[in-house]
Amino acid sequence: MKRIVSVMLTVLALSAMVFAGGNKESASNAGGKVWIVATDTVFRPFEYTNEKNQFVGIDVDLLAAIAEDQGFKYELQSLGWDAGVAAVQVGQADGLIAGATIKQSRIDSGWIFSEGYYNATQTFVVAKDSKISKFEDLKGKNVAVKNGTAGADFANSLKAKYGFTVTVFEDSPTMYQDVINGNSAACCEDTPIMADNIKSAGLPLKIPAGMESDGAPYGFAIMNTKNQELLDMFNAGLKNIRANGKYQKILDKYLK
Repeated sequence: MKRIVSVMLTVLALSAMVFAGGNKESASNAGGKVWIVATDTVFRPFEYTNEKNQFVGIDVDLLAAIAEDQGFKYELQSLGWDAGVAAVQVGQADGLIAGATIKQSRIDSGWIFSEGYYNATQTFVVAKDSKISKFEDLKGKNVAVKNGTAGADFANSLKAKYGFTVTVFEDSPTMYQDVINGNSAACCEDTPIMADNIKSAGLPLKIPAGMESDGAPYGFAIMNTKNQELLDMFNAGLKNIRANGKYQKILDKYLK
């Protein structure tokens, strides 16, 4: 309960603030509605902060291209995963773009998703010098996961079968560090995010072959039907940028 209250207070405190960097439109410049979109900028290459303190990444560029195509204004706020979800739930933000996997449990709890915009698998990741190469090697060990993610779901779905425990963290960097420090034998994260972080940050981690999920799509999400217009514009814009080639150019920019 304390954690829930903390998150709610964080959302209320942050909702009045304009975050530096990134793609945003000021309400003072807007002739119409400015949609508030929450994100989590420690999820490279989908959303992160560059050396100029600007929000960049696949999700950031896709949202910008879709907004341009559909002619709507928005403000992108970096709240973190838990606080971002809570902000949309309580109406402090209109939508969420943060590498959110479309899954039935979220739909059942009130998430309303766009069409999928990227299919991602989840994978187990181990220390660079680890001898773990298959799920059976995790027996009696601990796996680090990020709260509320598809990676956490994947790990939890396997822990009974393969006899490992799970520890939950609030953000990806802390989860990675737990494995690097030797406190956990592995962590579980979306494969493109993990591969990019290992490469870009030089993390002493590796991805064993054959320890990934079947995969599922990411979606833009709202949690109130009053924001259906935003979701409809996202879907329409996504269709258009796929057709005109902008979508593929954005993926190639970050993944090739």
